Amino acid sequence: MATLLLLCASNLFMTVAWYWHLKGGMTKPILVVILVSWAIALIEYCFAVPANRIGYVAGWSGGQLKVAQEAITLIVFAGFAAVVLGEPLTLRHLGAFICLMGAVTCMFAGR
Repeated sequence: MATLLLLCASNLFMTVAWYWHLKGGMTKPILVVILVSWAIALIEYCFAVPANRIGYVAGWSGGQLKVAQEAITLIVFAGFAAVVLGEPLTLRHLGAFICLMGAVTCMFAGR
């Protein structure tokens, strides 16, 4: 559970680091955007690295950690896109989510 919570926190920060400037920050100089994004990403790493270490010690494989992280990323980004960027969620988003959940199922099957 700690691994999943830390991965969720990590993904919240990384999504903000990558996409915060798309809404209202497009006039900022690119160097400023990069530096702010790196600062946010540093916080993200403070969650991601322990999440992966804890998960690996608990018996998760590297592949399982990566697939879980990608599934969380899709969920977090969908919320960010809808709430912050004002982009509607469509059936394409649902299809991508279903495919990714299939990957998660395959990676964790028999575990």
